[in-house]
Amino acid sequence: MTITRYAALLRGINVGGNKKVPMAQLRPLVEDLGYTDVRTYLQSGNVAFAADDGDEETHARRIGAALADAFGFAVDVLVRDHAYLKAVMDACPFPAAELEGKQLHVTYFSQAVRPERYAAIDLPAYAPEDFRVGDRALYLYAPDGLGRSKLAEQLARPGVNKGLIATSRNWNTVVKMVELTSGT
Repeated sequence: MTITRYAALLRGINVGGNKKVPMAQLRPLVEDLGYTDVRTYLQSGNVAFAADDGDEETHARRIGAALADAFGFAVDVLVRDHAYLKAVMDACPFPAAELEGKQLHVTYFSQAVRPERYAAIDLPAYAPEDFRVGDRALYLYAPDGLGRSKLAEQLARPGVNKGLIATSRNWNTVVKMVELTSGT
């Protein structure tokens, strides 16, 4: 039996007092689904866990349904395995080692996106901010942080990511989730 380590990335919880999901309740909720070695990171909805069967979509549906039952509201959940998370980290087109964690972000998507989706964005107008599309992910370099990023506003405009579940993490969280899913 092969054990696979995953991260569940919850979208839009504990933001501005909305959709409150305490991590102290999230851990046992995920454990009650039969997952093992469950660990949470920060309050923004990052859960590492191990499973011996299933796939990313099945795990996401199960966790999402359990959250709705427990808290009374829907939460979009993306589940990605360790190999994928590591590959996204390793494929970063920006010099992550030279940047502060708040300057680099990854938006994980529910499905592949093509660069053409963002063709209407006048990238030079936002320099030195920059972005690149990866494997079901988008890398954003925002030197002044996400909160001040005008490019991030454009990337998050209604309609730009229509039909997708998208959730972003800063580089520190990207690295931490790779560590937490490594099994060491």
